[in-house]
Amino acid sequence: MSDIMDSSRAQNLDLKLQTIGPFFRITAQSLKTQRELGRAEGVIRVWFGGKILHLDSMRLQRETIGMEKSIFGIGLFIGAVAIRHGYECGCSKAELLAINDTDLYHAKLVKFYKRIGFKTVYEVTGSSLGDMSHMVVWGGVGTRMDANLEDLMIKWCSRFKTTTPSSS
Repeated sequence: MSDIMDSSRAQNLDLKLQTIGPFFRITAQSLKTQRELGRAEGVIRVWFGGKILHLDSMRLQRETIGMEKSIFGIGLFIGAVAIRHGYECGCSKAELLAINDTDLYHAKLVKFYKRIGFKTVYEVTGSSLGDMSHMVVWGGVGTRMDANLEDLMIKWCSRFKTTTPSSS
């Protein structure tokens, strides 16, 4: 977690993780303007297979669209904190719904999450009775996706390593 925080500060971002019981919120604030740039919320759920990191929502401010804070933007930093938090809480899996507000935005979300390491589990379209439980839990239609937390950390940990100049 310290590598993620150090790397974010090097990008003029202040990341904060707040928890209340199993619920969490992560905020990203600009160190230059002190404005909130984005946030994510979720919960650590106990389920049949163990604990699950349930990523409920991520919202980024419009001003982040043009920023070059990382390969995928500020969302990667916020997501990294969430993934690390879930791992530290004993979760082995993360789950989310790439919401389908518009076809174009939905396609970009699914592509983003697949690139990070999530896999499609189920398309929630609202056209079947089985979709109702997903729609109640997630609040809409979209693509249900899961990822193994350990795999995500192995894939992305080097992205957040800070390098210090060697003294000669």
